[in-house]
Amino acid sequence: MTTLFDKEDRKKKYKKVAYYPGCALEGTAQSYDKSTRAVGKALGLELVDVKNWNCCGAMEVKNIDPEIQTYLSSRVMSNAVNENKQDVVMAPCNGCYHNLKKAEYDISNKEKSKQVVEKISAKAGHKAYQEGEIETIHALDWIKFGFGEEELKEKIKGGLKGLKVANYYGCMYTRPRHIFPEKDQGGDSESTSKPHYMDDLLAIAGAENVEFPLKTACCGGAHTLSDSDMSTKLVLNILEAAEAAGAEVIATECPTCHSGLEMHQIRALKRLSKNTNVKVIYFTQLLGMAMGLSPRKVGLHANVSDSMKFVKQKGIA
Repeated sequence: MTTLFDKEDRKKKYKKVAYYPGCALEGTAQSYDKSTRAVGKALGLELVDVKNWNCCGAMEVKNIDPEIQTYLSSRVMSNAVNENKQDVVMAPCNGCYHNLKKAEYDISNKEKSKQVVEKISAKAGHKAYQEGEIETIHALDWIKFGFGEEELKEKIKGGLKGLKVANYYGCMYTRPRHIFPEKDQGGDSESTSKPHYMDDLLAIAGAENVEFPLKTACCGGAHTLSDSDMSTKLVLNILEAAEAAGAEVIATECPTCHSGLEMHQIRALKRLSKNTNVKVIYFTQLLGMAMGLSPRKVGLHANVSDSMKFVKQKGIA
């Protein structure tokens, strides 16, 4: 169970972290990047971009050669440690967060992974990442513990005014369980079966979190190119379940999930004649607006689904 000392220690440790945006946040998910930076600045949390970062290996490299993917993720961590001189790296993208955590596990537990990382690092001319040199956290950890829940209450201005929200975490935030040893430890630790960190933060911001049974269901992001119809059906299940639960908004914390929900919501209407009206908004955008930041400041205008009119009608913006 987390003690008061642990909380204060984590607050100091997370106040300034190496920031790994990953490929998506510099591409299709620029609004997630913008809102994350804006919220961090408003809370006085410092982000230091990982120097000369590279793709974490995503899904494509991992499917071809998982050891190469481990190396790519390890290089990000090595740069954060050796170039940025940081002991915490924060990744808002579920895919990046997952892959860095997996690389840490593989280097610590698989001799082949460690050997491959050391061999390629030597050829590339940089220090090989060593197990335990850095802690990888998600944006949810960063805000919940780096700033603090009680402190966040003082930052809420207009708030979310009882907005009904379905919190959608996606499948990579908690799976596979063994690469997230800090979860399921009781106390303030995250749950892999029923995650709640996003629920906690948005509740503080004034949201009404609905009981959402598909919060860790797969959106089919990995199958979007190979089987778009399957992805559309998986997304439609999530959208319809959220609406059935009474949600007005699905809050997201993963760029792949967010893009999938937005794009396949449109595709479901065109291909399957299935219309859903629930809005898809990043949790950092919701938090930012709850603290008084403008919709444009958190990049709401850059989302595919148009939520500008909606948030103004709800009195959030």
